[in-house]
Amino acid sequence: MLLRARQFEFVFPRPALVMGIVNVTPDSFSDGGKYLQARAAVAHALALVKDGAEILDIGGESTRPGATPVSETEELRRILPVIETLAGRLKFPLSIDTIKPAVARAALNAGAAIINDVAANRRGLEMWEIAAEFRAGYICMHSPPGLHKKNERKNIVLEVREFFYNRLEKMLAAGILPEQIVFDPGIGFGKTAGQNLQLLAGLRKFLKLNRPLLLGVSRKSFIEKIITAGVNERLPASLACAILGVASGAQIIRAHDVAETVQAVRMAEAVRASAKE
Repeated sequence: MLLRARQFEFVFPRPALVMGIVNVTPDSFSDGGKYLQARAAVAHALALVKDGAEILDIGGESTRPGATPVSETEELRRILPVIETLAGRLKFPLSIDTIKPAVARAALNAGAAIINDVAANRRGLEMWEIAAEFRAGYICMHSPPGLHKKNERKNIVLEVREFFYNRLEKMLAAGILPEQIVFDPGIGFGKTAGQNLQLLAGLRKFLKLNRPLLLGVSRKSFIEKIITAGVNERLPASLACAILGVASGAQIIRAHDVAETVQAVRMAEAVRASAKE
């Protein structure tokens, strides 16, 4: 299976990719304000690469529940200096975490190679047309309209799988090639704690799409519904989810704690490889 993001290519099966999170925001749920200045964000990104990240996901607008939306101008002010600096220094793909097509276009022009779209549940085609134009990688995440509206679904795994097939058809019609696409079940976005657990348990149901699967669970609030742990005390639970995800076929793990995640994932992969010998 091939993943192509502009000039970058990954061929699976291979060791899972760890995507490091770089929040250039004042209000992200975990590290808001720590890397708001471009210099701090760049230094953090370079540290994540040293820790083993092979993709960097850069965002300038928080998507946590209740976060204040930011203007296109402000989002660009935050992320463009970071992307421009990193693109000139790294031979790794940079991902732009945005819901705004104009921000995605500007980020790609600045050197990004992937669009991480948490609002793939939209009617317009512009974001997909931009991905097709640049031949950028495109992460299609499941979320309800409005991102965080929860409801009791009878079968969340079936709903997400049907969503992926529906979006796959629309993305191909918009000109995106299959090898550009990654699917993300959207853990924590408009889902109850129980639904998040059901998705984690049902990841293998998405493998028939024959596209890489991204899992983003790091430090998310649903963990606290299951065990008592503050936002910066959720590393063990995050690592457990990452290991289970890789064991179920996830190829990309999005994480704040890159060094720890790489170590946990590589150990899980070593055990899995030994079982096949």
